[in-house]
Amino acid sequence: MSVRRVFISDCEGPISKNDNAFELTTHFVPNGDKLFSIISKYDDVLADIVKRPGYNAGDTLKLILPFLKAYDVTDQKMREFSSQNLLLIAGTKETLKHIMSISDAFIVSTSYEHYIHALCDFVGFPFTNTYCTRLTLDKYSLSEEEKAKLRAIAKEIATMQMITIPRGAPVVSDFSTRDQATFQRLEQIFWKEIPAMQIGQVITEVTTVGGEQKARSIRDILRKTGATCLDVMYVGDSITDVQAFQEVRRNYGLTVSYNGNDYAVINAQVSVMSENNLVTAVLADVFLKHGKTEVLKLVENWTPETLAGGLADAALVKRLFELYPSKLPKIQIVTSENMESLAAESSQFRKQVRGEAVGKLG
Repeated sequence: MSVRRVFISDCEGPISKNDNAFELTTHFVPNGDKLFSIISKYDDVLADIVKRPGYNAGDTLKLILPFLKAYDVTDQKMREFSSQNLLLIAGTKETLKHIMSISDAFIVSTSYEHYIHALCDFVGFPFTNTYCTRLTLDKYSLSEEEKAKLRAIAKEIATMQMITIPRGAPVVSDFSTRDQATFQRLEQIFWKEIPAMQIGQVITEVTTVGGEQKARSIRDILRKTGATCLDVMYVGDSITDVQAFQEVRRNYGLTVSYNGNDYAVINAQVSVMSENNLVTAVLADVFLKHGKTEVLKLVENWTPETLAGGLADAALVKRLFELYPSKLPKIQIVTSENMESLAAESSQFRKQVRGEAVGKLG
């Protein structure tokens, strides 16, 4: 009986250059870029340092919702903005088309459903094969008094200094005095002040697909397809993918960091740095047809000669050589020896591909 292998990918980063929630906040909220960045760093602290029970990496996407509502964002505005500002990694359509032609493919993303709908429509990917943050923002009401309070809080957060997480710090008390004060003020805002408002329901009711929710999504995909984790290739790039990486890796599947930050690289088996998604197509083609062992062999001998005489689809390899006639994109197996240097290099490359503002987000 043939093995049923499955391709699963995060969206923003491995498929598109967007950070849709960041872009929405920047567009609709005054100083929204600063507001979002501060909350995103707070999210990193909660997920990676505090490990707040029930909190998922990527919950920035629900913490930001009261402020989007306060600046009159609607579901229709989110849909229109998302469809008008799609920015794909080069080669994405070709890559997804090829993968879908040979196996089951799924997107597991923290992104709002408005954005994932727009992306699926554009690239021809079935929305039914996606997991994302479901949201109907219009159903939540907001009084003028709450709107004014939230706008004042948004302005306050946007003036805060960015929290710096000291390298290796296990607890918030290791932060600077200033950053501890910032953290405590954000705790007050998000777990006391906003929950006391009617709009606080949106934080309680919305479930973001990040962290453990991504791992749960993988388990649901396996239940639906009848595949096992051993036969999963998962591609991610950020802190929201850590639990998904861990779920796949401990069950002997293949984990790939695509232009990932520190969180992604140190939890992946393979690190890819490329501005074109055909590299993903080549790796996925070998994995889906021949399995993880052959992918790792290819990565260990990532040369034009190995590619030309190997197991990858000939048309994909030819197209890759056309794109990279002199030097192939960098791909390496992540080891304890190269992990730190790869993470630094990949984090920098990520910023080049997606832009400094988006690339530095967790």
